[in-house]
Amino acid sequence: MSIYCYGQEHTSVNYTTIDSLFKQEHYRTIISLNNANKLIFTKDKTQGNANFIIAKSYENLNKEDSALVFYQSALKLYKNINDNESVTKTNLEIYLLLDSQNSIQIDKNKYLNEVLDYANNTNSNKWLAAYYSNIGINHSKDGQIDSAKVYYNKTLSLARDIDSAQIIINTNLNLGSLYSSKIKNQDSAIYHYDEALRYYYLDTLNYKNLNIQFNLYNNLGNAYRRKKDYQTALTYYNKAEIIDLPKFNKKSKKILYSNIEATYYYMKKWENAYDYLYKYDSIKDIINLKDQNSSITDIEKKYENEQLKVNNLNIEAKRKQSRNIAIGLGGSLVLGSVIAFLVYKNTKRKQLLAEQQKELETQKLATVLKEQELTSIDAMIEGQEKERQRIANELHDDLGGLMATVKLHFNALKDKQTPELYIKTNQLIDEAYNKVRTVAHAKNSGVIAKQGLLKAINEMAHNVSASNTIMIDVIDHGLENRLENSLELTIFRIVQELITNVIKHANATEVTIHITNHDDSLNLMIEDNGKGFNPSQITKTKKGMGISSIDKRIEHLNGTMTIESEKHQGTTIIIDIPI
Repeated sequence: MSIYCYGQEHTSVNYTTIDSLFKQEHYRTIISLNNANKLIFTKDKTQGNANFIIAKSYENLNKEDSALVFYQSALKLYKNINDNESVTKTNLEIYLLLDSQNSIQIDKNKYLNEVLDYANNTNSNKWLAAYYSNIGINHSKDGQIDSAKVYYNKTLSLARDIDSAQIIINTNLNLGSLYSSKIKNQDSAIYHYDEALRYYYLDTLNYKNLNIQFNLYNNLGNAYRRKKDYQTALTYYNKAEIIDLPKFNKKSKKILYSNIEATYYYMKKWENAYDYLYKYDSIKDIINLKDQNSSITDIEKKYENEQLKVNNLNIEAKRKQSRNIAIGLGGSLVLGSVIAFLVYKNTKRKQLLAEQQKELETQKLATVLKEQELTSIDAMIEGQEKERQRIANELHDDLGGLMATVKLHFNALKDKQTPELYIKTNQLIDEAYNKVRTVAHAKNSGVIAKQGLLKAINEMAHNVSASNTIMIDVIDHGLENRLENSLELTIFRIVQELITNVIKHANATEVTIHITNHDDSLNLMIEDNGKGFNPSQITKTKKGMGISSIDKRIEHLNGTMTIESEKHQGTTIIIDIPI
């Protein structure tokens, strides 16, 4: 799991970061960033999406009153840009939030009716299924069992048409609850719960929701408890209890503890029943639903009052506009209006030009910084190549000529076995040996030989990160001892080329280099948050972005390289090299 750290120098966080935090269930981190005014976006769409994520984070932490504030804010922003799909999604979330609160005096159905209108206007089976599902739940709460089954079965039919495992799972869960608590047919309830569980495990790669798994285990426990099969009920309750819920933890665990306490009570295991009653009371005291409902009601009234003010302002504006049109029949007013309009247009044009100029300056600065980074790395690699060329020239010009002379002396020794010639030949061999040592020493006198692989990579990461346009983090495991020097040098060059690729092509702001020594192999993993690409477009015969030279070096070391990337999702390159 990634760990996110934010220092004082950061003034804001981009949307990709909070979306990633939300997917990794770091809800408290998102709320802390928002409270520190680090989540500020200039576009209504992005701000709306951010407010939606903040609302979900509060709701997942059982803070529904705070969640409603941000849902209403997201809804307003989505309406401003006519993003009707997002408006509908937010309407449904607000309805579900209000519906989860007991005895709350708010007209929640207006939000659900908005979902139905959008489903009908767009012929969307997905949103129609969402509407039918919630209508079924309402009928079930009201004791209208036959109507509830009709709507649940309509939902199942639509879910199968659009192949939505998520809707099938939720609808079977609802049918199970209907049969268990209302119809009192526990066998039918268990059938639907098992169906939901079967779809859950079939679709676990795409829809692994721990809260759904928790609800299925808890409801199966309820069905078996109502059948008086208490031991089986406890088996499912225990499966639910060990799940560390990322969302609605306290509220869900409170319900579970109440069910387990009741089961132990029926089994006459008083000590166990008391333990879970104590757990139930501990959580119940934390969640004050009465105060929360009052806060939610105040928030909803405030939102409705704001909407009423907006409507009144619109009416007043239209009235004034009509009056101004009548007055505007006079020539002088027409002339004044034209002048005001021209001044306004000129001012807006100047503002637009200023903004465009500022954006161009920012782009130029970013380009200059990136070119400086590329120049620095190119110079580093060019220096290494010149050093290798110098060594090759020394071997060819100096040592090559010396060895040719040695060969002549050996040929002479073959014909004239004299002591003087033997001594001279031996001296030439010693001289050749010393030349080889000198070249080898020169080869190993660079950064790698003196400092080692880890220190060299850390120094490179520090130098590249100094520009503050891309941050490189190096994480190592098990690199206390040095590797063979030529292996360290090759690995260092591989990492250099990969970082060069990121700077040239990825448009990334963050890179993480993981280096792990497994004793018999070395694992490298380079991750970036750049624009990504399609790895299938890289073939054996056509490899872009310097991949070909890297692949040849890895193949020479009998290693393997794996590339994982998606557009707009960054890139991860994994390299395994046997030691």
